[in-house]
Amino acid sequence: MTELGADQSEAWTHGALEDHLSERSRELMRQLYQDRLDSQTLREQHRTDIVGVDQVARTRVERGHQRALTTVFGEVTLTRKAYRAPKTVNLYPADDVLNLPGGKHSDGLAKLAVIESVRGSFDTAIEAITRGTGVVLGKPQILALTARAAVDVPAFYAARRPGRSPDTDVLVMTNDGKGIRMRPDGLREITRKAAATTTNKLATRLSPGEKSGRKRMAELGAVYDITPVPRVATDIIAPPTTTTATSTPQPDNRRRRARGKWLTGSITDDPDCHRDHL
Repeated sequence: MTELGADQSEAWTHGALEDHLSERSRELMRQLYQDRLDSQTLREQHRTDIVGVDQVARTRVERGHQRALTTVFGEVTLTRKAYRAPKTVNLYPADDVLNLPGGKHSDGLAKLAVIESVRGSFDTAIEAITRGTGVVLGKPQILALTARAAVDVPAFYAARRPGRSPDTDVLVMTNDGKGIRMRPDGLREITRKAAATTTNKLATRLSPGEKSGRKRMAELGAVYDITPVPRVATDIIAPPTTTTATSTPQPDNRRRRARGKWLTGSITDDPDCHRDHL
């Protein structure tokens, strides 16, 4: 409020005011987050029942152990008690209370990284996150966050198995592949050998039937249930009409949504192995 009431703010354009408030609001949220963590530090109770998975009791307590956490608002620091014992790792009950992640980045930031990564390249994901939150992530960090989120995919499908569909539904199985340019050490053995012994006729482009020997197939498959909807020609191509003709209401033949969809994809499995998964 002091900054908004200063004389220099009178010369701000609406765009400058918008940018200033956007930046300061993120700092306000970060400070509120930090204050909440500081409050929890003051209220943390001493415990005498801390035992690790190694069945060793942690009887020594040290205050002031800090841990950084990068959130969608910026970086904050949690100060908490460490419960210790000789020749064992420290335990931090406060971390469990907050359900802190194993890494430095919060769940909210990890979720945002995954959402932006699947939309395009990792570079554009980094730009989108920085633009929306002010947090700057490196490519190794966003790669790690995305890979960590993918480990739950099998458990996700196992916990959401669809029930039996009506006999009128059809089971759809689809499979497709896309060639991705790879480094030589990332190619399959047969492709790498072919690339090493092949000479292209032209230097600037491939001739008909030639292959670059630089790509590897990424396989994607899907299985789902769907209710078939018969269509006629007029559902696809509208008949010609005149300006005076009265349009005839058409039945609701909108495309039905897939149900119980299961997806699988890999760039490491062979195509035959991938089809076996389906």
